[in-house]
Amino acid sequence: MSEISRGRSETHDIDEHQLRYVVDLPHPMPLVWAAVASPEGLPSWLCAADPLEPRLGGRVTLRWLNGDTVVSGRVTAWDPEYVAEYTVGPPHGRIRFHLEPGRPDAAGSTVLRFTADFHGTREAKLDMLAGWHEHLERPRDALDGRPTDWRDWTDERWRQLREGYERDEAPWPAWQP
Repeated sequence: MSEISRGRSETHDIDEHQLRYVVDLPHPMPLVWAAVASPEGLPSWLCAADPLEPRLGGRVTLRWLNGDTVVSGRVTAWDPEYVAEYTVGPPHGRIRFHLEPGRPDAAGSTVLRFTADFHGTREAKLDMLAGWHEHLERPRDALDGRPTDWRDWTDERWRQLREGYERDEAPWPAWQP
């Protein structure tokens, strides 16, 4: 797995959260698109997608391979090679993959901008920050021909990430004279 920058979060109305990540991938956009927007690419790093109807309004069911989470919904944005957005049931809500060309000095690279919008508690937000972070560390290996073997998955990395996100969100100690 490759390290990625920490995700950012915004909370509105107590329980509406948006998580954002930016992942630089040294792979061309068509390959990254296949990894985020096809039933053949998604299981190599995220989840099984069956069905995934590749069009606006299409049906989608996502089944996480590192647990028992299954969510269904619709494709709510579809701009081939640039945007794939799935709005599914709890706990995940709306998940969006936005691709753009990478830096000019890294020809053939792609920037993946990922957002997740969902309703939940602060604890659920921390769980999601860690979960999405861990998953978003995996596409580079998958695109390099090393897909995740979900039979070997443990929650050790997730726990490390969750503890880090929880530390980041800890309130500042009160100033005392």
